[in-house]
Amino acid sequence: MYSLRIQSFKEKFTLYIKLMRLDKPVGILLLLWPTLWALWLSSDGIPSIKILFIFMLGVVIMRSAGCVINDFADRDIDGYVRRTNSRPIPNGEISPREAIIIFLFLSMLAFSLVAFTNTLTLKLSFIGVFLAAIYPFMKRYTNLPQIFLGAAFAWSIPMSFAAVTNKIDDGLWFLYLAVVIWAVTYDTFYAMADRADDLKIGIKSTAILFGEMDLRITACLQLLVLILLTMTGEYFQRGIWFFMSLVCVIALFIYQQYIIRNREAANCLSAFVNNNYVGLIIFIGLALDYQLS
Repeated sequence: MYSLRIQSFKEKFTLYIKLMRLDKPVGILLLLWPTLWALWLSSDGIPSIKILFIFMLGVVIMRSAGCVINDFADRDIDGYVRRTNSRPIPNGEISPREAIIIFLFLSMLAFSLVAFTNTLTLKLSFIGVFLAAIYPFMKRYTNLPQIFLGAAFAWSIPMSFAAVTNKIDDGLWFLYLAVVIWAVTYDTFYAMADRADDLKIGIKSTAILFGEMDLRITACLQLLVLILLTMTGEYFQRGIWFFMSLVCVIALFIYQQYIIRNREAANCLSAFVNNNYVGLIIFIGLALDYQLS
C-alpha cells in the first residue's frame, strides 16, 4: 500500500511538472532575460544576491503560474489543437479545480518572495499577477492577446527597478516597450504554428490578424525592438559591448525571418525558441559593458 502511494505521488508530481511546463524551460528563459537586463540597469552593475535570488525564483514561479492558468483557460479547446491535446487537463489527468488551487498557491508563493523587497514592489506585483491571470482569456475577445502576454512578461522590469531603487525610473519604459513588442513578435511566431487549428476553433491571435502580412509586420516589430533597445542603451549611457550585442541581435532577427519564410510550423516554433539567444546575447553584452567599462 505504501509503495502504491509513493508511485501515485510520483505520477501526480510528474503531471504537475508538465502542467507548469517546468520540463520546457524556454518560457522561463524568455521571462528571465528581461528581468536580468532590468536588474543590471537598475543596479548600475551586478545586483545584490538577495534581489537576484528573489527575482530569479520569482520568474520560475510566475511563469509556472502563467502556464497553469493558461491551461485552465484553454481546458475546453486544447484537446482540438495538435500541439496541446496531450496536456494534463484535456487528458483528464489533472482537474480544473486542481489547476486553480496550484495557480493560487504559486501566486501566494510569489507574493511571499516580493514581501522581502519593499512596499512599491509589492504594490506592482498585484498588477503583475493580474496581467498573468487575464492574458489566457484574451484570445477569446481580441486578435491582440500577444500584447497582454508582452505586458505580463515585461512587468518584471518596473518591479526590478522598484526593488533596487524604490522608485520608477522614466527610462525603464523604453525597455518595457521593447520587451512588450519583442514578446508580441516571438509569440506571433508561436501562434503561426497553430494558425490552422486556431482558425477552426475560433481562437484569435496576431498570427491570424496579420495574415499574409505576418512576415513583414514581424520584421517591422523586430526593427522597433532594436530602436527601443538602442534608446534604452542611450538613456542609461551604456557602451560598446551593449551596442555590439544589438548587432548580434540583428543577425538573429534576420535568421528568424529566414527560417519562417515558408511558414512551416516546425520552423516557426524554432524561430520562437531562437529568441532565447536574443535575450542571452543582450544580457552578456550588458554584463560585459558594466564589467569592462
